[in-house]
Amino acid sequence: MMWLTWRQFRAQSIAAAAALAATAIALGLAGAHLAHLYATSGVAACHASHDCATATVNFTNLLNAGFANHLPLLFGTALIAIPAIIGIFWGAPLVSRELETGTYRLVWNQSVSRTRWLATKLGLVGLASMAAAGLFSLLVTWSASRIDAVNLNWLQPAVFSERGIVPIGYAAFAFALAVTAGVLSRRTLPAMAVTLVVFTAVQFGMRALRAHLIAPLHAIVPIQGMNGMTLSTGPAGTGSLTLYPAAGNIPGAWIYSSQVVNSAGHVVQRLPLAAGGSLSPNSCAGPNGAASSCLAGLAQHGYRQLVTYQPASRFWVFQWYETAIFVALACALAGLCFWWIRQRLS
Repeated sequence: MMWLTWRQFRAQSIAAAAALAATAIALGLAGAHLAHLYATSGVAACHASHDCATATVNFTNLLNAGFANHLPLLFGTALIAIPAIIGIFWGAPLVSRELETGTYRLVWNQSVSRTRWLATKLGLVGLASMAAAGLFSLLVTWSASRIDAVNLNWLQPAVFSERGIVPIGYAAFAFALAVTAGVLSRRTLPAMAVTLVVFTAVQFGMRALRAHLIAPLHAIVPIQGMNGMTLSTGPAGTGSLTLYPAAGNIPGAWIYSSQVVNSAGHVVQRLPLAAGGSLSPNSCAGPNGAASSCLAGLAQHGYRQLVTYQPASRFWVFQWYETAIFVALACALAGLCFWWIRQRLS
């Protein structure tokens, strides 16, 4: 049974091996060049003095000087689609093609049980799917590591899905989903379409769920800037101010929200302004210097910024949680396939 499964899968495996080899060469060269830029720009040595602003600008300028320097990011974008492609072209035809043509009956009549038949297919091709996605992710994560070290955006939703071990979980789920769709529909093309739609929907759903996997942290910091202010004037020179604080400056953090709080720690969305003093319509109305004078007045009156965030140190915790969720979903779908093949398929 192993030999038969390999014979059916060898074309896809050879194509995947060739694609991975080409990717390894391209990203290996790009990653080595980025490591050189990282060292020559001074970023690699600046952390000891905690003054990396100039070095970061130098690295960014060197990075933007050549299109090839962006290959790790481009391959990372492609990595989002790799699990879906694996599911559509490896998982969907795996069982549905045999159900369409009726060749499964020949195998079952030669002392091969249904359980062994399906287990061999799922085990061999499923592990190959996870390995392919994992190797691709390893290459992208390594080659883009210098860019990520400067951008400090590992936890941002777009980057998070392209790094670490989560692509392995995505590939396992996409493969199991495609096989399940093929088992239930007994048709390859419908199974491919269902896989694409459902996998895309689950991916977007996971992005929304990810923020709730771990309780966020809260920090009260000095107000670090404003995205905007809305000033309303009232009688006798009074007024009110609606604030839109900028995101907190926490390196590498995934910022959920940023709000203004008073000295008691209560969230304030709209502030009353007196007719005079450091926090008045006159100090906040002018086009030049208004923001700085308002910020100074807010600080003087005890207003601070409440930042709700996930720290960068939780990157691998989120990676393991999300991978476990998708692997569990894949196992549940595989169990459904075994039950359907044994109980419902004749």
